[in-house]
Amino acid sequence: MTVIGGGFAGLSAASFLAKAGHKVSLFEKNSTLGGRARTFSAQGFLFDMGPSWYWMPDVFEHFFAAFDKHPSQYYHLVQLDPGFQVIFGNDDVLSIPASLDELYAEFERIEPGSAPKLKKFLADAAYKYRVGMNSMVYKPAFSWLEFVNMEVMAGAARLQMFTPVSKYVRSIFKDPRLVALMEFPVLFLGAMASQVPALYTMMNYSALSQGTWYPMGGMGEIISAMEQLAVSLGVEIHTGCEISSLALNGNSVQGLTVGDETVATNGIVATGDYHHIERALLPASFRNYDESYWQGRTFAPSALIFYLGVNKKLARLKHHNLFFDASLDEHARQIYEKPQWPSEPLFYVCCPSKTDPSVAPEGSENIFMLMPLAPGLTDEPATREVYYEMLMRRMESYCGEPIAPHVSYKRSYCISDFVADYHAYKGNAYGLANTLRQTAVLKPTLRNKKIRNLFYAGQLTVPGPGVPPALISGRIAAEQLLKRINKSAHETIV
Repeated sequence: MTVIGGGFAGLSAASFLAKAGHKVSLFEKNSTLGGRARTFSAQGFLFDMGPSWYWMPDVFEHFFAAFDKHPSQYYHLVQLDPGFQVIFGNDDVLSIPASLDELYAEFERIEPGSAPKLKKFLADAAYKYRVGMNSMVYKPAFSWLEFVNMEVMAGAARLQMFTPVSKYVRSIFKDPRLVALMEFPVLFLGAMASQVPALYTMMNYSALSQGTWYPMGGMGEIISAMEQLAVSLGVEIHTGCEISSLALNGNSVQGLTVGDETVATNGIVATGDYHHIERALLPASFRNYDESYWQGRTFAPSALIFYLGVNKKLARLKHHNLFFDASLDEHARQIYEKPQWPSEPLFYVCCPSKTDPSVAPEGSENIFMLMPLAPGLTDEPATREVYYEMLMRRMESYCGEPIAPHVSYKRSYCISDFVADYHAYKGNAYGLANTLRQTAVLKPTLRNKKIRNLFYAGQLTVPGPGVPPALISGRIAAEQLLKRINKSAHETIV
């Protein structure tokens, strides 16, 4: 069996296929594994290129438990306290403590009477999380009937699948800072809070109740752990190997071309960009979706990222810093409704050297600065620099000290890089937005409808964008391919 792509979904799929006793080969286009979670080193700094938030720790535990392992056997997790801070102004900062009691007190300070409301909100979010994780996200989503069970039906109203996050949150909290905080976690789902079902406030349960964690050494430690696991199961990993075509025999794929070589296979889980896999590797008659379908999808944002090495310490930054000192609604409109480079963007700064001295030289800071923006925009070096100056000025203003003169290393990454490195459709960074019209069965299906032994996984199919969903996606796709292969073997014997 073959897996295309060496990110979270690909390594997950490969491990489950190998666990079932199959010989598995994984091919990764880039020179290192990880996909968007790759790492790179420069001048003594170790940078995570993409994901930087470790939420939903139970999903990682569930993944490793399937192989009688635990994350602690591979990497050391620490809980961040504060988990993150939200910067509304230089003197208006909301710090999110690890302690729920301290969080309740902070809410009460900002909006009297809000602490009991937060307790109820989080209790409802915990219920949604339990039902969502136990009864919904591990489904292949081939039919709505998969989700018809007593727990889902009995709790349909409480799950709030048809109420927008924004309406739900604003019916409970009034202070705009608390509203922004409670709407923030769904930004990981790649859509405006007004477009995401309130079911997904289960993300607030993870963010505020489960806490924010960090694997020492960086997010790349998770990829390293998954690689070790896959290799121990017998997976053969090939990096720097791009697939140029698939060889079909009737309605089955029987091989794939890597360079000048055709490699035989009895089944594939493709975890690269869904649109690219279909457009570049399959004849039009064997694709699930045409170009008009993809044009009609709502994509999560792309991103402008700066990887910075700063040769001094910055006192006011925490590990995770959200600069919400501008209008979230306006920035969101300039991503989703009228795609353009934003006029006054919100942005995120990760400073892992606050927690982990191994990622930066002594006395220095490792800075990851990210600004969400609409996919498909024209990406020019000069434009990147305009925004670098803009974001740097605001970070310097908050920190109250010069930073730019102390930047000893700088690298940018944006839309054209996502296209070049991942064949990302329109240079998207996070996949499809989890809007109501793109949930579960309404997402691109993880099975090819015309090729019996080709399945898809990753952020453009179920269950959706993010690291934990990618782990789950790889598992689901592997399980469906195994069912198909086993069914075919049975039919052949009969």
